[in-house]
Amino acid sequence: MEVIVPATLLLLFQLGAVSPASEPWSVCPRGCNCREGLKYVNCTAASLHQIPTSLPPDTEHLDLSKNNLTVLPAKAFHTLWRMNILLISSCNVKFVEDGAFTVLENLWRLDLQRNDIRQLGDNFSTGLSFLSELILSENNLETLNPQMFQYLDNVKKLYLNNNQIYQIRNGAFRSMTKLRHLHLQDNRLAFLHNGVFFMLQSLEVLNLQGNNIKDLDTGVFTSLTSLTVLNLSRNGLVRIKFKTFLGIQTWGTHILLSENNWTCDCELQRVFGKVHSVQRLIVDDYNDVICLEPPALRDLPLASVDTQLCIAETVTVLVITFTVFITVVAAIVMAERNRKKRTGKHWSEESEDLDSQD
Repeated sequence: MEVIVPATLLLLFQLGAVSPASEPWSVCPRGCNCREGLKYVNCTAASLHQIPTSLPPDTEHLDLSKNNLTVLPAKAFHTLWRMNILLISSCNVKFVEDGAFTVLENLWRLDLQRNDIRQLGDNFSTGLSFLSELILSENNLETLNPQMFQYLDNVKKLYLNNNQIYQIRNGAFRSMTKLRHLHLQDNRLAFLHNGVFFMLQSLEVLNLQGNNIKDLDTGVFTSLTSLTVLNLSRNGLVRIKFKTFLGIQTWGTHILLSENNWTCDCELQRVFGKVHSVQRLIVDDYNDVICLEPPALRDLPLASVDTQLCIAETVTVLVITFTVFITVVAAIVMAERNRKKRTGKHWSEESEDLDSQD
């Protein structure tokens, strides 16, 4: 019997408003679990060596974690323009080709953590203009440059912790004017220069814990006008300048500074004293700031000796001043004695001359 399809229904099929019987969700890649109602495809630990080509085109959530993908090729997801969440963690990814995410203009979360990515190309972020959260933690990135993140205009959370980052070039974050959380803990940063956080006026949390930071430019945090948490604990700081913190203008910024290589002296005590006097700055772990130098104060909390540091310095100055004073006085007395001796000797010689004339 011939089946007559109404013209209206046929038109809906053609426009895609109604799916035909051969719905793409009925064909799920081997090893994956496809849930049409949730628009979710779970390919976790499916022994994949490449991205499946038969993924439903209206997939919104794709989990490819715990596979062996190695390379993410250009236009790898070219049919999945509706995707919102893409998880590719623990996949042994070593290389991401430029344009791998070109069509993913609706993606708001991209998870690439726990891979072996050593560098990202200049066009890594092409197509990710809607992305809100990018996770690149636990990779082997070494350098951040301005090109790799240039299209991430809407990113609010960026996770770069547990990499090998030792260099952040000026402008690396310049496009991220909406960034609120920046996680850089457990990398190899040794110095932070002015301009490295330029344009991050929306940044609220900056985590720099567990690096090798030994010094900071005094204006490095000046542009962070929304900063509420600054974590500098577990670094190599020996001293720090008060002006470094004075540039932070946010009211109620919480600062963490424990587990550094502090040299506890009067200068350091004055810096912390000034920081405590600024109401908008709060050192949360001041009681855990431990002295490394000098040896006499090693392992002692700065809070337990801070009132004595400048007293000891004052006493030292007074002792030096008193010693100099005594030395000067002794010199004057000695000079006066010598003068009197010379005067007495001269008078004695004149008396002898007069006696001989008589």
